[in-house]
Amino acid sequence: MSISQVQIAQQVVESILAQKLAPGERLGEQELAELFGVSRTLVREALMQLQARGFVEVRTRKGWYVVEPSVEEARDAFSARRIIESGIIREAGRPLQSVLRKLRDHIAQEEQAIEEADAATRAFLLADFHVCLAECLGQRLLCDVLRDLTARTTLAASLYQSKHDAGQSCAEHAGIVTALENGELDLARERMLDHIGSVEDALGSSAPDAAPGAERLRAALTQLAPLRKAG
Repeated sequence: MSISQVQIAQQVVESILAQKLAPGERLGEQELAELFGVSRTLVREALMQLQARGFVEVRTRKGWYVVEPSVEEARDAFSARRIIESGIIREAGRPLQSVLRKLRDHIAQEEQAIEEADAATRAFLLADFHVCLAECLGQRLLCDVLRDLTARTTLAASLYQSKHDAGQSCAEHAGIVTALENGELDLARERMLDHIGSVEDALGSSAPDAAPGAERLRAALTQLAPLRKAG
């Protein structure tokens, strides 16, 4: 079955969210074309789409690379997430039981991935919780925006060697959902702001000297196990 440039771009973003693609990693056109079984033209179109979204860059005479966000760019992305995610909760109202059940199921998947030490799935699910929350609270138009912002902060966490613990993130997600379940929207909003702040505060002050080599590209872009998809 043929794959479109949109699907290629989506796979790259999902691999960033799963922390399988690192900042500064080279994305060779030929390697990607062979991996996806498409033409280099289609790959180039996908990379140009990702460039417009701020995920890849062209380096003169070197090719395409995953961006390495500056500290300022990382702070901007976290700031945007605070505005959007606190606003989503403020407008939420008390969620339906079906919504709360879906959020609890998501947290259960996070806990399972943490318990099984499945690093890629764990990283993806912890990031995807925020997109899932926006979708469940009826803000579908913001899902793509939030997915991109979350991927940007994931790149920052990878680059600046975040010390934020996965178990802590999962527990903070659960606390947000509990507040929503109790109809305590102000508390849920406060917990969301604290959560985003704690992730940002856990960033290191400097990036490592060397980015991972291109030999990881095929493994990095291998399809993740079936995960929640925004619908």
